[in-house]
Amino acid sequence: MTDENTTPNTDGKAATKDNLADAKAHAKQAAEELRAAAEEKARELKTAAEAKAREFRDTASAKAGEYREKAEHFYGDARAKARTWQDEGEVFIREKPLKAVVCALVAGFVLGALFRSK
Repeated sequence: MTDENTTPNTDGKAATKDNLADAKAHAKQAAEELRAAAEEKARELKTAAEAKAREFRDTASAKAGEYREKAEHFYGDARAKARTWQDEGEVFIREKPLKAVVCALVAGFVLGALFRSK
């Protein structure tokens, strides 16, 4: 009877070991599948993020170019206007030098009074 008791007990241990090995293999396979799925999802997210980043960069570059063109236009207009004022001022001074000197003295007096009171 001792032989009969050891055989079923040994078979039970072997079956438990087989079940444990099967469970371990199944868990390992499930972990590999989960890892592969996570890697795939990470690649998808990375691709989507890169596409969004390119889209934002392109939009920002387009807007920057647009604003640069506007700034250049305004700068050109302001420069032309300043040049016109300078030319008109020179013409005024050449045509009416006494009036120009009196205007400069009055402007200096007014500015001096404003800065002195502060």
